Amino acid sequence: MAYDFNEYLVIGISSRALFNLDAEHDIFVNEGLEAYARHQLEHEDDPLSPGSAFPLVKAILNLNTLVPGSRKTEVVVMSRNSAETSLRIFNSIAHHGLDITRAALSGGETTARYLAAYGVDLFLSADDSDVQTAIDAGIAAARIYSVPEEHETVPDQIRIAFDGDAVLFSDESERIYKERGLEAFIQHERDNARKPMAEGPFAKLLKTLSYLQFDVDLPRAPIRTALITARNGPAHERVIRTLRAWNVRVDEAHFLGGASKAPVLQAFQPHIFFDDQHHHLQEASRTMPVAHVPYRKTPLVTPPEG
Repeated sequence: MAYDFNEYLVIGISSRALFNLDAEHDIFVNEGLEAYARHQLEHEDDPLSPGSAFPLVKAILNLNTLVPGSRKTEVVVMSRNSAETSLRIFNSIAHHGLDITRAALSGGETTARYLAAYGVDLFLSADDSDVQTAIDAGIAAARIYSVPEEHETVPDQIRIAFDGDAVLFSDESERIYKERGLEAFIQHERDNARKPMAEGPFAKLLKTLSYLQFDVDLPRAPIRTALITARNGPAHERVIRTLRAWNVRVDEAHFLGGASKAPVLQAFQPHIFFDDQHHHLQEASRTMPVAHVPYRKTPLVTPPEG
């Protein structure tokens, strides 16, 4: 029977997000492809150290060990390396004991075009252009920031925090705020409190995580999610009713009304936080992994029926 990626939560991860390849990237940028390839071949047996997304990937893979014989997740390395220069990545995967067996090696081309083929639910990369291409194609994707070395995560539970507008939900309400101001935004949310918001780029991922939370019968939930938003009352009602309409729950919701998100995030201890605003991410990135969700530049085209 053919392997069906649709049966799993699939994380696509770039090699630069999984491992620390800053020095190697500098060689590529400053000295060119030939020097980079030579360096990778010469250091083929030198394991790479963990990158920004390493703790999250390790925690995601740990879901497969909770119930014997019940695999829930897959991680696919999506790398611009060629097959020739990729052995160091595979050797590092083995060195760190990661249960990753699949990879897409695009030989310098964008990896984003292969995300749908691998059934990727979430794509994390250090490359802005690959992330933008994925978002434009309707795939949840984010550009991960560098992570501080002293960061610690909750070891026995995956914790993921999301912003609301333009991440879980569409950017419709956020555009009203930017174009017409706070009063117009609040009035719009009052008028539409019982109308569910359209899905944002990470809505499907949240739904998948919510399903996995209830699919595993354990004393302690293996996944915990949090919504951390600049909204406050009365704009909170539409958020709650939207999640209810999606039949999705978040374990925690924090309506901050414009207050700093960093202290709440520090208390929550996420493996990663997704937001569309750089100023929220820059503050939080001092103590935890964060990732930027860009706006979609091109609308999705729905093919005609029939």
